[in-house]
Amino acid sequence: MTAVPALRLAGVGKQFAAEAGGTVTALAGVDLEVATGEFVALIGPSGCGKSTILRLVAGLDRPSDGSVIVHGGEPEALSRAHKLGFAFQDAALLPWLDVRDNIAMPFRLAGLERNMDRVAALIDLVGLTGFERARPDELSGGMRQRVAIARALVLEPEVLLLDEPFGALDAVTRRQMNLELQRIWSATRTTTLLVTHAVDEALFLADRVLVMSQRPGRIVETIAVPFGRPRAPALLREAAFHALEDRLTEALIPDAYGDPARIQPIA
Repeated sequence: MTAVPALRLAGVGKQFAAEAGGTVTALAGVDLEVATGEFVALIGPSGCGKSTILRLVAGLDRPSDGSVIVHGGEPEALSRAHKLGFAFQDAALLPWLDVRDNIAMPFRLAGLERNMDRVAALIDLVGLTGFERARPDELSGGMRQRVAIARALVLEPEVLLLDEPFGALDAVTRRQMNLELQRIWSATRTTTLLVTHAVDEALFLADRVLVMSQRPGRIVETIAVPFGRPRAPALLREAAFHALEDRLTEALIPDAYGDPARIQPIA
């Protein structure tokens, strides 16, 4: 019997009202499935609807066409059950709270008793032991993002949505955070959908990489990442990694969308 996917988008379209009148079509005919425990990355040009897909999965928007199913039901149901975690490019920490209280905030928002043992375990998991009482302005950018990821995981979500979580970090810190996110995901195996502009980041972290076209966004290529886990930094220097990175970068070139023959399957 085929397992039911954790996430399924079928024929999804999304239109928005334009300021000058009429509508803008952000997504058209998007079909996407993510298996339970899978890590999938979405890449594509700016404005192609990657973040819109995350908002649809989170139940923050509804599709104009098609359907979005999360764990067999409506996305809003998972959100209401507090089983969906979301981390953005901006860590969005509350500046007057320390690391512990920022991570514990979802318990309060969900009307649940704070589980400080869970908070302590996540602080250890994201490598912030010793910084429990630090406030956001005392932390580096990478450390703030670790807090944001821990906060997204504190209620043990069934689905984790990551919208360019490391996009504002410098290259060295971003590489370090990729290693940390891989370690954290390996420990939790939470179903994860990552939006990123960085092809190397997508290849390093994901089980599959989905390439989106220019607006209206649609999935134009799906690549199963062939590298085993755990993935060491040395992978980034291997010829096979660079070859696949080049193929995905080629798929992002706008002209490729008009000529499907230019996007070749990856052996």
